[in-house]
Amino acid sequence: MTITDPRKRVLNTIRNIPDWPEPGVTFRDITPVLQDPVCFRSLIDIFVYRYMRTRVDLVAGVDARGFIVGSVLAYELNLGFVPVRKKGKLPFDTLIEDYELEYGMSSVEIHTDALRPGQRVLLVDDLIATGGTMLAASRLLQRLGANVVEAVAIVDLPDLGGSKALEKEGLNVFSVCQF
Repeated sequence: MTITDPRKRVLNTIRNIPDWPEPGVTFRDITPVLQDPVCFRSLIDIFVYRYMRTRVDLVAGVDARGFIVGSVLAYELNLGFVPVRKKGKLPFDTLIEDYELEYGMSSVEIHTDALRPGQRVLLVDDLIATGGTMLAASRLLQRLGANVVEAVAIVDLPDLGGSKALEKEGLNVFSVCQF
């Protein structure tokens, strides 16, 4: 059977790995989506068709899987790409935003010259769980004066509350599939 609906193609290609990284957790692995050229093209096309008529200046991708989809999307939309990295990975002057994890703290950073105030930015990551990383990345972009047009992900895990937390902060959220 050939799947013609691009969202169903992506959803059906994501690999579920039970009990990883710990018992009771099902990891949603996008690696098979990236490995399958038809599925990967379908994924990128979903995003391109959504944003091709939207006024956007840059795509920002969150370390690391957000880089994969975000950079291809930026290329397809003829836009620049901005990496939002884990702390300590960028060589120039940076802004840092700390955020809470389930068991501790983490940080993301961005170059201070990554964008100009007023630029409209799509924020891309592979997955929205609790929303902490996306919220921190959005705050960094906003601290530089960006208007975050939408928080974009392949997968949303709505039961973990991340998309609601992003929306509560005033962000529009779009995901290809939900689990």
